[in-house]
Amino acid sequence: MALTLYVDTARWRAHQKQIQDRFPGLIPVCKGNGYGFGHERLCEEATRMGADILAVGTTYEAASIKDWFGGDLLVLTPFRRGEDPVPLPDRVIRSVASLDGVRGLVGARVVIECMSSMRRHGISEQDLGQLHAAIEDVRLEGFALHLPLDRPDGSDAVEEVIGWMDRLRAARLPLHTMFVSHLRAEELARLQQQFPQTRFRARIGTRLWLGDHEATEYRGAVLDVTRVAKGDRFGYRQQKAASDGWLVVVAGGTSHGVGLEAPKALHGVMPRAKGVARAGLATVNRNLSPFVWAGKQRWFAEPPHMQVSILFVPSDATEPKVGDELVAHLRHTTTQFDRVLDA
Repeated sequence: MALTLYVDTARWRAHQKQIQDRFPGLIPVCKGNGYGFGHERLCEEATRMGADILAVGTTYEAASIKDWFGGDLLVLTPFRRGEDPVPLPDRVIRSVASLDGVRGLVGARVVIECMSSMRRHGISEQDLGQLHAAIEDVRLEGFALHLPLDRPDGSDAVEEVIGWMDRLRAARLPLHTMFVSHLRAEELARLQQQFPQTRFRARIGTRLWLGDHEATEYRGAVLDVTRVAKGDRFGYRQQKAASDGWLVVVAGGTSHGVGLEAPKALHGVMPRAKGVARAGLATVNRNLSPFVWAGKQRWFAEPPHMQVSILFVPSDATEPKVGDELVAHLRHTTTQFDRVLDA
């Protein structure tokens, strides 16, 4: 009995095809935990899609993925002098975000990241004059822009890309390929129309693999069910049951990513109020689990264990049985499943 990722394979692949049609020449991204599917599975999917390049997060990921994907591998983390040397084949393309990075990769295949409004990393406009000489010693695959997801100031993503295209052109730098992230299909089409001599290639991960929420579902199997009465003590800390009900042991614990939650950017009064309410409940050991039973998310009876979670199901709900499966609302990028089943 396990924490299982169920995949409606036909629906999942239909969504991939839809994204592929909307973003010609897209580059699938496979980084971290493989968006919840694992590296090997996404390499298989990228190969099936006919992708010629697969983007990965780090050189370590490239080293492990190279045996599963036969095309080029684009490492998204920029090269820095002094980084750990990782043996990689020539089909690996390195991202660079500084003049020093370009100069440190003599003979290598590189994509040069430009500083976008993300302000995370990238070559600056002031460096463009020196960049022309530096690229003579590398095999330039193109330039790249990693753009923000939200634009509360009302700025235009296309105009930001055009601004960089104009700067690169003024510096007489080659503009045969521009790699971009977080553009809409219509924005990409506008750019391609305006710059027909440049090939725009969208690097897409979340939208490609996780864009259809109904195509995948996590479920945890019930391993044990124990009836408790109000006041009964239970668990590691011997807390008291608040009411009659059942303690339900379900597959899925901290080693799977259950109980982990990334910080969220809250916008608006209601989301902030809910955040305050959740924090207040947590101070009295009331934490909502991701597991759903009888139409409701159930509370953790105590903090999740390494491989299982213990939930409290009150007596007014149907009693779960060993072998039942509870749907789990888990974040794909932080979850490790025991098994995957294709529908």
